[in-house]
Amino acid sequence: MSQRLTGKVVLVTGAAQGIGFECARMAAAEGASVVLGDIQKERGEKAAAKIRAEGNQAIFQPADLTDEAHCSALVEAAIKNFGKLNGLVNNAGWFPRARLEETTTELWEKVMQVNLRSAFYITKFAVPYLRAARGGSIVNMGSINGIQGLPNLVAYAAAKGGLLSMTRTLAGALAPDRIRVNYIIPGWIATEGELTIQKGEGRTAQDLQNAGKRLPFGRMQTVQDAAYAAVFLLSDESAQVTAAVLNVDAGGSMLPIQNDMYPG
Repeated sequence: MSQRLTGKVVLVTGAAQGIGFECARMAAAEGASVVLGDIQKERGEKAAAKIRAEGNQAIFQPADLTDEAHCSALVEAAIKNFGKLNGLVNNAGWFPRARLEETTTELWEKVMQVNLRSAFYITKFAVPYLRAARGGSIVNMGSINGIQGLPNLVAYAAAKGGLLSMTRTLAGALAPDRIRVNYIIPGWIATEGELTIQKGEGRTAQDLQNAGKRLPFGRMQTVQDAAYAAVFLLSDESAQVTAAVLNVDAGGSMLPIQNDMYPG
């Protein structure tokens, strides 16, 4: 690693596992002090401990990201422990499958809370500290469903579309403060959550790998692919990048919308 984030403090939500953990781990390896936020207390503590075992700085703060007070406390934990905030990765997400007729009001509300409202809360509390640091970077982890949703992900697609709209709105609103706001489309990644969903639908990990071979680059994406993009957007190398949609999907967004390879 090249220490591109030396001296920076980065907060990552949904960081106990998957993409969020890898973003935190890689940011720490690049020199950042990282704060991991997640509702999964035991996993989150183990994730932070693993980063520290690699010789880097990390703390874990348990947080229900659908709760405004918890989001405020998460941001304050970053300030209390490291004195400032330079970067934020809004990664927390949940994507249950349901077509329109199957989407209950309760399901709709929870999907919006986890995927969109949590990002709103954290960003609202983080911005004053990013402004105090004379600028920073907000990275919103999106989805191909934010621009071309699949029929069985109605609520999730609406939430990720809302996150994209919020990204573009805040990029303009926060530009005078030199706060950059960008959106990553991470492609199809076999995280723990994705593997659980696929197993429940009768598919195996090998089925996913075989499906990945149908992508333009011939494989599924990895958590590392997404984290590399996040680190770039957190670093000063992207100082002139804002309101961008960065596709890390091996060209998967070029596939027809009817192709059900992309569940999330």
